[in-house]
Amino acid sequence: MPPEFTFFISGFVFGLSSGLIPGPLLTLVISETLKYSIKEGIKISLAPILSDLPIVLVTILVLAQLSSIQPALAIISVLGGIFLVYLAIESLCFRGYDINDNMPRPQSFKKGLIVNLLNPNPYMFWFSIGAPTVVRAMDSGAVSASIFILSFYLTLVGSKVGVAFITGKSRHLLESRNFIYTIRILGAVLLVFAALFIKNALTYVGLI
Repeated sequence: MPPEFTFFISGFVFGLSSGLIPGPLLTLVISETLKYSIKEGIKISLAPILSDLPIVLVTILVLAQLSSIQPALAIISVLGGIFLVYLAIESLCFRGYDINDNMPRPQSFKKGLIVNLLNPNPYMFWFSIGAPTVVRAMDSGAVSASIFILSFYLTLVGSKVGVAFITGKSRHLLESRNFIYTIRILGAVLLVFAALFIKNALTYVGLI
C-alpha cells in the first residue's frame, strides 16, 4: 500500500473521530445552528483551521528535534496510545446528542476560536498523535505529511459542517441509532490505532 494512501486513511479516521466526538466546539456548532442558522454553525466549524495552526507548528518542530531520541518517541507513542483509548471509550459509550432548547448561549466565531484554544484535546492530539504521525510521514516525503494534515482537517471541519446541516435540517438524526453506531464504530477503529501506537513504542525501545 502506498504510504500516501496510508497517511490519507490515518488523517481521515482521526479527523472524522475528532470532528464527531462530543466536545466544547461541537456543542457550539450545534448551539449556533439551533439559535441562529446553519451558516453560523459552519462559522464555528471553521475555527480549528486558525486556532490549531500555532499548536501544529510548535508540536511538529519539537517532535522533529526529538526524532532521533528513541526513548522520547517511545514515551510519546505510549501517551498517544493512551489518549486514543480515552477517545475510543468516549465513542463506544456514546448514546446520542440530547438536542433541546437549553443548549449553551450561542457564541461568535471569535468565541469559538478562544474555546478551541482553551480546549486541551487539540494540544493532546497534536503532541501525542498528530505531530508524531507527521514526523513519520516525512520519512516518506513532504507529500505524505501534507496529505495527512490535509485529510485530517478536511474531515475534521467537514464532519462538523455536516453536524451543522443535520442540526439545521433534521436534528433528530443526531439521536438516531445509525448515527450512534457510526460513532461507536469509529471508537473501535481508534482502538486499532491505539494498538499500533503501542507497537511503535515497543519498536522504538527494541522490544519487538
